[in-house]
Amino acid sequence: MNNRAGSFLWNLRQVSTLVPTGRTVRLCPLAFCRPNITYSNWNRRNLLNTFGNTVHSSTRYLFQDALIFKSEGDGCQKKGISTVTVFTVDKLRCPRRLSFDSKHFPVSVNELKKSFHQEASDEDVLTKRRKPTLISSEKLSQECNSLSDVLDIFSKAPKFPSSNYFSAMWTVAKRMSEDQKRFEKQLMFNHPAFNQLCEHVMREAKIMYFDNLLFSLHAIVKLGIPQNTLLVQTLLRVVQERINECDEKCLSVLSTILNTMEPCKNVDVLSAGLRMLVDEQVWKIKHVFTLQTVMRSIGKDAPIGLKRKLEMKALKELDQFSVLNCQHMFSVLAAMNHRSIILLNECSKRVTSNIHGCPFKILINILQSCKDLQYINIDLFKGIADYVATTFDIWKLKKVLFLLILFENFGFRPVGLMDLFIKKAADEPGFLNVKSLVGILNVYSSLNHFYKCQTHEFLEVMASALTGSLHHISSENLLNAVCSFCFMNHFPLALINQLLQKDIIDDLLTAGDVERNVHRLHIVAACLKLDDAPCHKDLDLALPQLPPTTFCPQPKVAAVLSDLLGEGCFSQSVQLPHNYFIVCLFVFRVAVLCVPKSAYCLDSTHPKGYLAMKMRHLKIMGFHVILVR
Repeated sequence: MNNRAGSFLWNLRQVSTLVPTGRTVRLCPLAFCRPNITYSNWNRRNLLNTFGNTVHSSTRYLFQDALIFKSEGDGCQKKGISTVTVFTVDKLRCPRRLSFDSKHFPVSVNELKKSFHQEASDEDVLTKRRKPTLISSEKLSQECNSLSDVLDIFSKAPKFPSSNYFSAMWTVAKRMSEDQKRFEKQLMFNHPAFNQLCEHVMREAKIMYFDNLLFSLHAIVKLGIPQNTLLVQTLLRVVQERINECDEKCLSVLSTILNTMEPCKNVDVLSAGLRMLVDEQVWKIKHVFTLQTVMRSIGKDAPIGLKRKLEMKALKELDQFSVLNCQHMFSVLAAMNHRSIILLNECSKRVTSNIHGCPFKILINILQSCKDLQYINIDLFKGIADYVATTFDIWKLKKVLFLLILFENFGFRPVGLMDLFIKKAADEPGFLNVKSLVGILNVYSSLNHFYKCQTHEFLEVMASALTGSLHHISSENLLNAVCSFCFMNHFPLALINQLLQKDIIDDLLTAGDVERNVHRLHIVAACLKLDDAPCHKDLDLALPQLPPTTFCPQPKVAAVLSDLLGEGCFSQSVQLPHNYFIVCLFVFRVAVLCVPKSAYCLDSTHPKGYLAMKMRHLKIMGFHVILVR
């Protein structure tokens, strides 16, 4: 009897210790359902070991409208909240089996078990009823046609996580035109539920899944919410605190976010943290897309050691590169200001062999990146030029012009493509504005390109188009256009007369790049005097003197000439009128010019515009010109 009573009392004490006596929680009327409950008298590890998930299941969704659950001990803050005391009796799990004697206990063990399981079943049903349905950004974006539709749904029944509402709004916005997007964003800012949604996201930031946090920040930035707002800065701070939760997917999203944000204190700190994280995890990255996104985001001022580590990782994964990966590698390396010749050469081969079907925007990005990296690949340039020439009719002339401008930066002269462009521009001059006209003239004069008998017709069309825009052209653009015409030995009278107006000259000598303007005015003056210009032969412009030319002695050339002609038969470092300088001058009026490789078009002996003009003027002055490379 005593043993049975003792056993019953022991079990009763175990039950009493397992039932929580009460707890105070803090409630806020804004909605979500992932509370953080603090048990004041319980050890959380023991709770999990003893109860499993049963206590959580009965309390986790008890208050679906609770935003912050925080134990306050015996007291509770009162500002804007209500205090509720909750008592919960959950399923019992004792470390020992309860001992009952049917003779001394009026309820049978079977009846007790039946009652126990019935209560547990009832509680599971209650838990399911209390458990909320999570919101899906994909479903929201499918159901809504505007940003206001998403906010309307949120205002009716806010659901967790609130970050998905922003993700849905960005998905909806991507389907809109720019004008519609601008209008919808204004409606979004003025919507009565917008501020409430921002507050929800800030409050949930520390407890939502880390990928949800990053996706919401990405959507918020893309939606144009100002970076200096409390919402954006709060999320940046939380991301800093939780950055160690980054997996490969989160690493890619975080890199994308930082690429789109302007520098500020929190962004700089987060960027530094990302670099440290990448340095640790670079060899664990499995996907090429993630690797390239990370490389793009680390910045040009990243440590050279980190850049080389990323380069080695990219080389290791080179066999996994798709054609698209190879196309993007140029802009990736340009973004981190790291010229990896091996990577660039390998990607150039893949791009050239798969050039057909490549979008024009990618071609432009490749050439722009090559310019930034000072990387020259003749096969790549020829492949791009031949592809555009083959498909010339499908491209707009303005796009082709932009391509030609990039080629001119390298000194590359795509003959076939430039011939096609001359014919098309001569037939359809109406598509060109002043900026385009000046750009075309600069390309063709710089590369010294002429196309059979159509060159004169082309120049006349260009001059006529510019003459019609004289009242809208700036002084500097006018000078650039006339100088380009002079390079090509063409002299449109209306443009020259306008340029030589006193107010235009004064403007050029006092504003903008004055030194460059003075140099170009001297070129125009020399061409008007020496070439077959129809006017202004006696022009005498009062221009500032050009800086003295630096003479570079050429002892090897002088030694060869001495062996051939003997001493005293030629002069060295001769300065001629119009600021022309020649290395050696024979008594037989033979001018020797030592010209650098950059004075010729890329991978050819075709002289560029300035060298061609100088050779033409020396011949007019009675010299036979010999070029020494």
